Amino acid sequence: MISCIIIDDEPYAREEIAILLENEPDFDIVAQCSNAIEAIQAITKLKPQLIFLDIQMPKISGLELAAMLDPDDMPRIVFVTAFDEYAITAFEKQAFDYLLKPIDDNRFASTLARLRKDLTPKALGPIISEKLAHIPCFCGNKLKVIATDSVQYIYSDMSGVHVATATELVHTHMTLRVLEEKTSLIYCHRQYLIAPTAIAEIEVQDAGAEVTTRSGAKVPVSRRYLKQLKQLFGFQ
Repeated sequence: MISCIIIDDEPYAREEIAILLENEPDFDIVAQCSNAIEAIQAITKLKPQLIFLDIQMPKISGLELAAMLDPDDMPRIVFVTAFDEYAITAFEKQAFDYLLKPIDDNRFASTLARLRKDLTPKALGPIISEKLAHIPCFCGNKLKVIATDSVQYIYSDMSGVHVATATELVHTHMTLRVLEEKTSLIYCHRQYLIAPTAIAEIEVQDAGAEVTTRSGAKVPVSRRYLKQLKQLFGFQ
């Protein structure tokens, strides 16, 4: 499911996009905003994967709003406007696409197809490609060989990438992206991978959730990954 926010000061313009998305079950409208202030609050809280953003809005324009977003955690931006002279500037603001009002159905379908290819995550569950049986780790001056099936979760922070088992916390030079590809661990947060077999409990919270592992450790789950994690275990 691709989460999105529609941002436009004109109600009919927001409604047009919402109607176009009605028959697209893999797109989930999590909010609609009428100005940039509402939009910034919604983006910060909901962390959408995609925003449909009008350019001409009162006080703060869509282009100015885009410049305020964190470039390291920016949703895909599809600018929507009645004026094509903003196109070059829009793409300079890291636009994924640029749609002219009134929106052409075929052009909109093409944009959605590209978004699906770019944003649809890999299916959760065991990865059947070549796996790592062990992860090379270290702890101080000791080199550690950690069996992959003993890992409960892995997380990254400013000091590096850390591998947690039920009994110890060690470190590795491997990246989260490579570890996700080469193990059966899955993303539950932008900075966390977790082993599905290690999950004992999922506590749903306002801003996402928290997993308790079988050893009692607490692992955050972001809203972006919560629905997929629940579906993995058969929860609706």
